[in-house]
Parts: sequence; C-alpha cells; structure tokens
Amino acid sequence: MTDRALSVVRAGALTTVQDRGRPGHAHLGVPRSGALDGPAAALVNRLVGNPPEAAVLETTLTGCAVRPRSTVTVAVGGAPCRVTVDGRPVAWGAPVRVPAGSLLDVGAAMSGVRSYVAVSGGIIVEPVLGSRSTDLLSGLGPPPLTDDAVLPLGRPTELHARVDVAPQPAPPAELVLRVTLGPRDGWFTPDAVTAFTSRAYRVSAASNRIGLRTEGPALERARTGELASEGMVLGAVQVPPDGRPVVFLADHPTTGGYPVIAVVRGADLPAAAQAVPGTPVRFVKVRRRQPT
Repeated sequence: MTDRALSVVRAGALTTVQDRGRPGHAHLGVPRSGALDGPAAALVNRLVGNPPEAAVLETTLTGCAVRPRSTVTVAVGGAPCRVTVDGRPVAWGAPVRVPAGSLLDVGAAMSGVRSYVAVSGGIIVEPVLGSRSTDLLSGLGPPPLTDDAVLPLGRPTELHARVDVAPQPAPPAELVLRVTLGPRDGWFTPDAVTAFTSRAYRVSAASNRIGLRTEGPALERARTGELASEGMVLGAVQVPPDGRPVVFLADHPTTGGYPVIAVVRGADLPAAAQAVPGTPVRFVKVRRRQPT
C-alpha cells in the first residue's frame, strides 16, 4: 500500500499545521487560530487541487524541509523563498511534482515572514474541534513540527491547476491597517487617539501568531482604572500598560482586561502576517459600516 505521509527533515524556526481555523468556540476560551495569511494558504491549496479547507504547513522565516513517502504535487506561496527538490531549484508559486523519497526544501523567506506549503491530498492530522490547526496559545491541535516527525497525507481528489505561476501580493513595505475606533477609545486622551491614527509605528520583533506588537508613540490613558475582563475579537487593537498598540491575530486570547482602542478590518490582517520587524505601520481611521 502506498504510504501517504511526509517525513520532516528540517522543522525550521516555527512550522505549524494550519487550515481555516476553529471559529465559533470563543465562549469556551478557544481562539480561532488558522493560517495567518489566509489568501496565501487558499491559493497554494488551489494550485495542488485541494479544497480551500485542507491543512497546509505555515513556516516562519527559516522555512522547512520534508520528504514525501509517495509522489506528491506541492505548491509553496506566501513569503517568497527559494524552493528545491533534491538540491535542484523548482518554481515558487506554482505546482511542482515531488517524487517519493525526494527532499523538498523550502528556504528562508527572502521577504515577508510566513511561507505556505500545500501538498496534494492535504495534511490529515487528527482534527480538534473541527480543525487541524496548531494553536500556540491554547495548545490545541498538533504541536509545532519537530525533526523526524511524520505527517499523514490524504488522497488527492482533483487535478492540480495547470498554470506556470500564480500572482501573489508582495509582503508590505508599509503596513496600512484600516481601523474602526472603539469600543474603548474613550479610555484614552484625545491627543492619544489623534496620535494613534496619525503617527508612525513599526512592527516589533516580539510579534507572533498571537499578536502583532508595535513600537512607537505610547498612548496616554484618560482613565486610570482597570477594565473587567471582556471578550476579544480578531483584529482588536489592545493597548497594554506600556501604551504600545498590539493587533490581535489568529491565536489571540478570547478575553482580556486592557482597553481596545480600535478594531482592524479583517481584509487587512493577511498583510500583517507578512510584515517583518521594522516595517512601518499606519493605523487609518474609517467609519463604521452601516447596517443594510
């Protein structure tokens, strides 16, 4: 019987299994999780003929290397990187055939942060609450990859896309995040709110899958008390005691006690997944959407 599996040769700095996540469990204290750059994950799945919900690998900065035990089709997207099969360069952003036993090496990101690796059939580790995603905050899902780990694969259901290359957005030179102010902007001075939406910030090296941390002007509070813990949503911009905004990403806590000055539009969050430390960040105020 054909062995549908990947053997991990080089796990990289942080490589995790991700799919669309497990929304709908915040009342249980379970974050959404899932691929930080959802469009990149969906594209590589499409390139190899997988459904959009199939699980992929999400690498961080240094890539990874795996060896399939049967012949597979793979696609690598997200952060641009060098891709080789048995040391020979192959296409990034396009479907590639990898023979059984060959070494697929996904190199370090040349720009951006996270690359995505889709394999025909998808990665079929055991789902937890309907998702195969690794959640770094709660510990649900499979652990981050380690050398010599083995990942089971499903069977391909469709032919992969017949394309030479698929266009993908470049990692941002400047991260522009549209925000709706509130619900706790009143906890900050008017000058702080103005600074938040007009001054320059930069991505901090302390950023991770839980939140994008920023460096820049500290936001002064108008109120000195503390909030009771309240629910947090994806894209919430929480301001801890140091005054520097933190944008909550996929593995964010479901509750928190620091005030949320604004919420980022969901469409802008994939770019945050690819913003390297030092990238300029601008928060741009937009109006609340009107109900239809």
